[in-house]
Amino acid sequence: MPRHVRLVARAHAKVNLDLRVLGSRPDGFHELRTVFQTIELHDTLIAVERPGPFGLKCRTSGVPLDDTNLVWRAAAGLWTALGRAGEPRDAAITIEKIIPMEAGLGGGSADAAAALLALARLWGGVPLTLLREVGSGIGADVAFFLSGGTALGLGRGEEIYPLVDLPAHWIVIVRPPFGVSTGEAYTWYDEDRTAGLKETRELQILPVPWPTRAAQMINDLEPPVVRRHPEITALKAALKEAGAVASAMSGSGSAVFGLFRSRAGAARCIRPLSRGGARAFLTRTLTRAEYERRSRPVAKRP
Repeated sequence: MPRHVRLVARAHAKVNLDLRVLGSRPDGFHELRTVFQTIELHDTLIAVERPGPFGLKCRTSGVPLDDTNLVWRAAAGLWTALGRAGEPRDAAITIEKIIPMEAGLGGGSADAAAALLALARLWGGVPLTLLREVGSGIGADVAFFLSGGTALGLGRGEEIYPLVDLPAHWIVIVRPPFGVSTGEAYTWYDEDRTAGLKETRELQILPVPWPTRAAQMINDLEPPVVRRHPEITALKAALKEAGAVASAMSGSGSAVFGLFRSRAGAARCIRPLSRGGARAFLTRTLTRAEYERRSRPVAKRP
């Protein structure tokens, strides 16, 4: 590969069409069963081959630029997996952030997966099996973002089994004016379970011809988050009133999403829901084939 190649990679977000917490694991994590769905909303990563120590840049406030960033951990993990000593080097990555943080949309994991795909090319080619191994050690969702589409996630979420793609839907995502970290959501879940609080589940049958019953729009993390942030219930109701066929909190929150049959119907509620510090995004589902095509790093000359 010529020197100083620039690779541009899209890091697409996800929503969870279903998320069940099955119990605690000996390693301190939670046993999950979830249904992931990739969406068009994405960050952009620009990876450049250059001599010297690995570098990371991002203009968005609150994004760490050290080894606590999953992109940095992806670079370090892949460097070590390739049998190279010391800290990663000979590449720099710039993150153009669009996916809101602390929203349950997998932005950090998506960035890490995109970084793995880009660095694999810059550093001479890497088998996908090795990328998946490295990704699983970085974060539970990273393995999913190496394949995309609609998929069942088991274990901590890192055991990925492809499902038939969800029929195309437009999606409205609303990120309220507060975030919820993954750690907070699971801590609240454990606290509520210890306190004996009962979870009420709102079963939503998706009215689409789709040969799977794995996704019922139930999120076990939603009730404990809603107890601390009741605004989420109001956002779900607003999406349903606006015509969403189903709505739920994504992942550990705080973002709420609604599935719409038409773009026009989805677009109509963007402005009304972008109030009081909330931000609404119009996006759509991506099939596995679309995701593979769109997430492939593209070489561009400086």
